[in-house]
Amino acid sequence: MKGRMRKLFLRGVEPIPGNHVRLMQSGAEFFPALIAAIDAAHAEVHLETYIFNADPTAELVRDALMRAAQRGVQVQLLIDGVGSRELSAAWLDALKTAGVSVLAYRPLVNSWRSNPRNLRRLHRKLAVIDARIAFVGGMNLMNDYVPVRFDAPRLDFSVEVQGPLLARIHQSVRRLWRLVALTQLQAGERKPEIKPSWPTDGHVRAAFVVRDNFAHRRDIERVYLAALALARDEIILANAYFLPGHRFRRLLKNAAARGVRVHLLVQGHTDHPFFLAAARALYHDLLAAGVAIYEYQASELHAKVAAVDGHWATVGSSNIDPFSLLLAREANIVVNDAAFARDLQQRLHQAIGQSTPLNPADWQRRPWPQRMLSWLAYGGVRLMVGLAGGRRWV
Repeated sequence: MKGRMRKLFLRGVEPIPGNHVRLMQSGAEFFPALIAAIDAAHAEVHLETYIFNADPTAELVRDALMRAAQRGVQVQLLIDGVGSRELSAAWLDALKTAGVSVLAYRPLVNSWRSNPRNLRRLHRKLAVIDARIAFVGGMNLMNDYVPVRFDAPRLDFSVEVQGPLLARIHQSVRRLWRLVALTQLQAGERKPEIKPSWPTDGHVRAAFVVRDNFAHRRDIERVYLAALALARDEIILANAYFLPGHRFRRLLKNAAARGVRVHLLVQGHTDHPFFLAAARALYHDLLAAGVAIYEYQASELHAKVAAVDGHWATVGSSNIDPFSLLLAREANIVVNDAAFARDLQQRLHQAIGQSTPLNPADWQRRPWPQRMLSWLAYGGVRLMVGLAGGRRWV
């Protein structure tokens, strides 16, 4: 068993024992915990997000950051130049006036749609407070009901981490901040680095896995592939933008063929219909192989999570698509713990109960214009990835 578990992790991203991890679902659990941690900060706050939306929920986070800076905490906010491009100047001015240091990752110098290389984004959602507590997941700084379309909140997840894994997470956010500041010729004031600290009674083994353009280009993809290849009982995977490569799809089909229950939870409603059409080009092949696919209907699905065999789980920012796996900066937590994995598994099964199962026979009989549209969209996605400099995903 121990040998099998070791195969689930890569050299350099092995799980570290002794952590406390807590799964949080949607903003009702995530935002109060994040704001409380920021309000308790006494030395530093690092926050990275793709979207910082000007709405009442995000305003609470903004105000907590400002309060921290005003009491002398070093607060560094890194936002994405595309995802947060509509953040108002008034909000940015208020943050900076309060003493918050703000940087934009790859700020736009022209229309982002005109340059495919602008697809290389900061998609991580990370917060590290006083090097003692971290939040890693898929939730942007925005209200669960924005844009308002559903009675239920957006389905998304994050993980609160305390323990020795903080050392790696803290190092990662500091390194990226320094890199972005250097590229924008903004040295700023450098304060002494605080040493991570944590409670000593944690028992969970967990790894911090990133995707970047340097030493960790395929780490997130590879830990997924290892888990799929070794699955014996059940794979349950929820992903907002699901467009995997050939190898990923083959491993899902192989798992189903050897009797593994494979459940795939995908969007039923989307803010990117072109991308959903592309993803649907792949469903027929998976359904025919015995993979169960469910389209989530209760609200918007934004989760990027998976649970395998009741003991392995991952929660993070990475979609299973070429943009996340080849181009964007991403961060996931991978957990080897039965209680955590079962918690995620149960929440996902509950979401499946609010979803529409796709029938293989009905899917095969879809009108040909729909099928043609899907394949055209799929080809368009491949073209965009190629123009952005991404290799062919496999």
